[in-house]
Amino acid sequence: MITPILMLGAGRMGGAMIEGWLAAGAFEGRELMIRDPFPGPAAIAAVQAGAVLNPPDGDLAQAATVVLAVKPQMWREAAAEFAPWLSSGAVIVSIAAGVKAADIAKAFGGRCVARVMPTTAAAIGRGTASLYADEPAALARAHALFEPLGAVVALTDENLMHAATAVSGSSPAYLYAFIEALEAAGVAAGLTPKDAQRLARSTLTGAAALLAHSGEDPAELRRQVTSPGGTTQAALDVLLADGALPELMREAVVAAVRRSKELGV
Repeated sequence: MITPILMLGAGRMGGAMIEGWLAAGAFEGRELMIRDPFPGPAAIAAVQAGAVLNPPDGDLAQAATVVLAVKPQMWREAAAEFAPWLSSGAVIVSIAAGVKAADIAKAFGGRCVARVMPTTAAAIGRGTASLYADEPAALARAHALFEPLGAVVALTDENLMHAATAVSGSSPAYLYAFIEALEAAGVAAGLTPKDAQRLARSTLTGAAALLAHSGEDPAELRRQVTSPGGTTQAALDVLLADGALPELMREAVVAAVRRSKELGV
């Protein structure tokens, strides 16, 4: 049994999971329990669909699955508050970046733990989730939670969760920053803000859709749209000069990995 599901935190990521589950029909509102002192729109919508918001401590033992969705800096406080009330058989599924499964298990009284690094596109069924668990039962629980929300990748080494966080969990922000910069560059080149926005966003979402649909390697797709001596080549000569973009991305991933490790201390 995977439900009832207790959400400890329903902020941006927890809310995206709730939205995705309800939209996909993966779980009904009545199967969700939410503890959050400042519930957002997703939590309120779940309550309207039958979820229980801020149930009393004594009801928490009903939860078969507990999603630890608080900020990484607050996870120990959450564990201390809620662990005494949970069923001994509850499975803990943590989305706290950098926090080791063994530490979570210890704080939650030795309960079975899975770690997940998801993305907020889970809200529309297009999320990506990296999973890790020592125990098959916990891994299966994580699969059941996240497969309805998009793509899942099960990692065999917990240390790889740091890299998964940098390459997947954090990377939507990299893309948004790129789009933001591209739109600003379009305005600087003479486009109206509205036109720059529409051109940049529709082009990049279309390119991402083509990448997903075609199954081609991104390097091959890049070559297909780059005519020697053309405008695209001129732009790429700037972006790739002396390995500028690849090196910048390596530095960004290294920084995110380093911070993921720091959060787990």
